[in-house]
Amino acid sequence: MEDDQRPLHQVWREVQGCNDWEGLLDPMNTHLREEIIRYGEFAQACYDSFDFDPHSKYCGTCKYRGAHFFEKLDMADRGYQISRYLYATSNINLPNFFQKSRLSSVWSQHANWMGYVAVSTNEDEIKRLGRRDIVVAWRGTVTYLEWIHDLKDFLRPAHFRDDPTIKIESGFYDLYTEKENTCKYCSFSAREQVLAEIKRTIESHKGEELSITITGHSLGAALSLLTAYDIAEMGLNIVNNGDSITKIPITVFSFSGPRVGNLKFKERCDELGIKVLRAINVHDKVPTVPGIFANEKFQHQKYIEDMISFPWSYAHVGVELALDHTHSPFLRSTNDFGCAHNLEALLHLIDGYHGKDRKFCLVTKRDIALVNKCCDFLKSEYGVPPHWRQDENKGMVRNSDGRREYAIQVMSAHMTCLSFKLTRSLVTREKKR
Repeated sequence: MEDDQRPLHQVWREVQGCNDWEGLLDPMNTHLREEIIRYGEFAQACYDSFDFDPHSKYCGTCKYRGAHFFEKLDMADRGYQISRYLYATSNINLPNFFQKSRLSSVWSQHANWMGYVAVSTNEDEIKRLGRRDIVVAWRGTVTYLEWIHDLKDFLRPAHFRDDPTIKIESGFYDLYTEKENTCKYCSFSAREQVLAEIKRTIESHKGEELSITITGHSLGAALSLLTAYDIAEMGLNIVNNGDSITKIPITVFSFSGPRVGNLKFKERCDELGIKVLRAINVHDKVPTVPGIFANEKFQHQKYIEDMISFPWSYAHVGVELALDHTHSPFLRSTNDFGCAHNLEALLHLIDGYHGKDRKFCLVTKRDIALVNKCCDFLKSEYGVPPHWRQDENKGMVRNSDGRREYAIQVMSAHMTCLSFKLTRSLVTREKKR
């Protein structure tokens, strides 16, 4: 049923994918559309808050302190609060992914801000959702296809459990697990940071109805799936309440994501009950890699993995929501592949999607100007300039001495809203450096 009159708190498990979104995508369920867009906006917030400017000594970090994050992004009404920022070391083989300042004096020589963990705290929002929601949002790519060229299609064992046949693309694995001991922002790996915060948050709200929702765009979508697999594989979502054992549902809302692992990885994600909804633009190239030749569409994939150990075999996980930007009357024809990959454009397509072979019609009335926030995709008759979003005065303010200085202040990795203690048992299976 498209126009779902039931309140969300009654159907949230279905919307989160407990039945693999059967009957909710065609026609598109109203609750599901709104939730996909909502989580997409959590992912977009990573772009909108990230300091891309190489002339800033804070390039590569978040522009806002955690306490003001959603307020600064006009998302204060979402009812969530940041509980932790996430960082990763840039000392890995993905050189076109990280942003670095051109200045000699910078906030960090090794780290980049990668995203955040947030928790629903507003009682009205918790009531509307039907549970307390834990969100992990990962930052995507700054440039479009350059980082893809750095992927070597090299699979390596995940080693999150004793099964070396479960393999992950090596660049994603390194980004998630590597650390830099001399840097306070990434002395713990992104993996250690997110697992510790998930564990701490679950323990803080023991006995409550909880959900874990992970979202990201582009390479951030790859990190989202890897995080979901890791949480489930480590059993962090299994809670012993004394009288009973409950399993917190894990859902990934993925946007324009590449393949992450091999067929064994996909099968294990399915076994663990991870629910993944992948929204893509059919004209986007990123979801077609890695695994151009051996992927889930190849009839004999299982055979080549099991019998000949083919090292470049990849498989998508979850349910695909395929969208086509040529169906939107607002978007112009373009050969710019960056437009087809743009997250705001994808959210625009979701807003107007009603099902296969159904007319495109915007529902939530999201401002179409958002499409051109960081690209040039709208038809000229709408009068929206391309790449219009920027910080006022490029982040420069006048200080008490009358001089101009960069206003954005870095937030320490350890200055989170809530402190935490890393539990070494969470990472006993991590690859030793």
